[in-house]
Amino acid sequence: MQDGGAKEMRKNLSRQELNIDVEYLTRVEGHGNIVVNVKNGTLEKCHLEIIEAPRFFEAMVRGRSLFEVQHITSRICGICSTGHCTASVKATEDAIGFKVSEQTKLFRKLLLHLETLDSHLLHAYFLVAPDAFGALSVVPLIKTHKEVVLRALRMKRNYSDMCDIIAGRHTHPISICPRGWTKLPSRADLVRMREIFTGQMNDLNATVDIFTTVKLPVFERETEYVALSLPDEYAFYEGDITTTDIKGTVKPRDYKEVIHEFHVEHSTAKHSKNKRSSYMVGALARTNINYDKLNDQAKTVASALNFKTPCYNPFMNTVAQLVEMAHCVHDSIRILDHFLDKGVDYSDIVTSWPKVDEWPDFTVKGGTGVGAVEVPRGLLVHEYTVDEKGVVQKANCVIPTNQNLANVDLDMQKLIPEVIERPKEEITLLSEMLVRAYDPCISCSTHLLKVEFV
Repeated sequence: MQDGGAKEMRKNLSRQELNIDVEYLTRVEGHGNIVVNVKNGTLEKCHLEIIEAPRFFEAMVRGRSLFEVQHITSRICGICSTGHCTASVKATEDAIGFKVSEQTKLFRKLLLHLETLDSHLLHAYFLVAPDAFGALSVVPLIKTHKEVVLRALRMKRNYSDMCDIIAGRHTHPISICPRGWTKLPSRADLVRMREIFTGQMNDLNATVDIFTTVKLPVFERETEYVALSLPDEYAFYEGDITTTDIKGTVKPRDYKEVIHEFHVEHSTAKHSKNKRSSYMVGALARTNINYDKLNDQAKTVASALNFKTPCYNPFMNTVAQLVEMAHCVHDSIRILDHFLDKGVDYSDIVTSWPKVDEWPDFTVKGGTGVGAVEVPRGLLVHEYTVDEKGVVQKANCVIPTNQNLANVDLDMQKLIPEVIERPKEEITLLSEMLVRAYDPCISCSTHLLKVEFV
């Protein structure tokens, strides 16, 4: 059942009856239910219900100045605030035709690395590890694995502190803005950040060592993978859209050629597909597409964790995240060394004038722009139409989790028949682990399609 669908799901099973109803799945962001129903030996229901009320961020930014938009959209998510900020400013800059400096790009890449590290660490230690150690949450592990929990908290605080240095604060950053930054780090800040990175190498190695002992479920379903890609670097900040099912690449402005959103009855969040009935974004998709662009340190971690591409096991998304952590740490050090060697051009600091006609040496022209970045959970797209006064007239945000939801359903519909003979409790746990492997951000994903009432 590679591609799935309602007809394929209704298959005969050896087990005659099974009802799983997980209300408010734990250790994920937001509210979702797992529903599995086997009746008279037929799999009738098997999906992840998204039950959160829709959110209206696209409507909130209409009529607002392009200087305000990133502060609004950062509230879409408390985990990937800086990712939404970055996609937002890229979209407004693209709409008005403004090109930022290479220094601005480099600092934005560093910020995305820090957010990726912070989020991946949270997922691996606090959301996935309890399943591996037979705990309901990270809290019982404080007694049984105190040093592990302290290590996780220490590393997470380090990443949050460095986000504060770059962006003013980690959650809902304030320094990143259209045309660049309102503040840039001092040399002392750069030195401090490098010291933090070099000082946590033992913690990073210990993290890898822990997960060499973790046994993840053996399961595969080949699907389409989608991510940004670049010829000469592992893409996070920029790149063209690439999938494993098409030849060539697609420009971010043409994202709708790949991302086809649709509505299903069991979800307030949109689902997405491209060439198949679903596709996957996120760390596993990025490594499947861009593995050769990883730095040597990340490839060493991949080898230690026995991670090879192509990989079709969604549970291995967590391992792909650990590989990305190694890449982000060492690429961050490379960026910091660049600025420590070359210095920072503080004339690049910009002031967010309230009126676009006060901008020096630049005239705003209205248009539509797209900002595409890779955030921890996958490809994030913001699209804005801006008028000549710099006011947003239309917006669309495409969230990684809603792109993954159809894939989660089809994975589950293949997994359940394979484990149907196991005890109900074990099937329930595997279903929960499958959803958690995707690291879903459910609240982010609940955006409405345009509905025409007949």
